[in-house]
Amino acid sequence: MPARSFSSRQFNQDSSGAKKAAKDGPVFITDRGKPSHVLITIADYHELTNSTTNMIDLLAMDDACTAEPDAPKIQIVPKPVDFD
Repeated sequence: MPARSFSSRQFNQDSSGAKKAAKDGPVFITDRGKPSHVLITIADYHELTNSTTNMIDLLAMDDACTAEPDAPKIQIVPKPVDFD
């Protein structure tokens, strides 16, 4: 999926060309040389936003992570307080 780039001026003058380019991949629209917007097709947008899993579902999965933590246990030893 190659990305193309259009300046704001190019985009204003040839928006149909930008839309055609978006069929092949994201089109970055720049403002003063820096990316400011991205144009993608509606199909790509739906693919990005229609995820059926959310963070809570991922955290609740039993097989999501099989790694065991390797941090050592910390022992906290309380000391008596001296109020004198």
